[in-house]
Amino acid sequence: MTPAEEIRQQALTLGFSVCHFTDAGLPDEVGARLRNAIQDGHHGTMAWMENRVEQRSHPRALWPEAKSVIMLGLNYGPETDPLTALEHEDRGVISVYAQNEDYHDVIKKRLKQLGRWLIDQYGGEIKVFVDTAPVMEKPLAAQAGLGWQGKHTNLVSREFGSWLFLGSIYTTLDLDADTPETDHCGSCRACLDICPTAAFPAPYRLDARRCISYLTIEHKGTIDAALRPLMGNRIYGCDDCLAICPWNKFAEEGREAKLIARDTLRSPSLATLVQLDDAAFRSLFTKSPVKRIGRDRFVRNVLIAIGNSADTAFLPLVKNRLTDEAPEVRAMAVWAWRCLGGAEDALGHLHERENHPDVRQELTAAAP
Repeated sequence: MTPAEEIRQQALTLGFSVCHFTDAGLPDEVGARLRNAIQDGHHGTMAWMENRVEQRSHPRALWPEAKSVIMLGLNYGPETDPLTALEHEDRGVISVYAQNEDYHDVIKKRLKQLGRWLIDQYGGEIKVFVDTAPVMEKPLAAQAGLGWQGKHTNLVSREFGSWLFLGSIYTTLDLDADTPETDHCGSCRACLDICPTAAFPAPYRLDARRCISYLTIEHKGTIDAALRPLMGNRIYGCDDCLAICPWNKFAEEGREAKLIARDTLRSPSLATLVQLDDAAFRSLFTKSPVKRIGRDRFVRNVLIAIGNSADTAFLPLVKNRLTDEAPEVRAMAVWAWRCLGGAEDALGHLHERENHPDVRQELTAAAP
């Protein structure tokens, strides 16, 4: 076998679903698209996207010695259609990728194993990356033939649909490159049309400022009042544009045990989640990527889902959060209280002593 064939075989042995190769370079238009998105403000508050743009655009700007990139994919296809969870308004919807352990940890460990084997077999130097460095994994994956970037900007695979975690190994070895995948979206607009917040200003362009994944994970403080009703019961991430893709008909359920959904995170009770203190939050989300946003931001999301539920049985639980220590929680508790028709006089004592601008804004706003 050629070195590329042996590396691919070893990657599959270690549990990766797919392994392809590409040159450590990207066309100039990839960087141009990134710069245009940043110029338009579509990255929101994610300042890290602005930093080191040149290194994102050109792999050799990050590591001049790199000659090839090994692109790895790990299937995390869900057991059931994620869209069905949206029907249960008393339950929270957590994105499929975050329903068990953090994929960064799972994949990085495997990348290091493959990297050590690679050096033992063929020498050279390597660097491994899993979504935590200025690396444009999706364009590299498309160039390596794992799939193509669909109109929702995510990678689509003919074999795995929308459900591939990506990792990369930059290497000084000169490996035979695979053929890039072509775009197979055709005239389909399913991913664009299903977006609850109209976050796609055009095909292949995403405005993160309207994306529920960005709003529930990256965005700090309160969320625009006009967008809250559109979030439904999505409390961490959003899978709508991924789940609706027709290419998922070829996808298979993921087999990695550490990524298969925990029962407690499949469709958790909003009534339970809104009562979490910091210790309980950390315990529930041990090893989960959800843990990184912290209890306050998470409960903020839960209160928005409760406000969208139209279920007045939540009112006593919302009332308890009106005096929460976190201002973003108090603010969304005020909003949820009014959404559910809570008595206005219950907010009277808050008017008297509340000083935080976000909460005051909610107190003085018109009822939803």
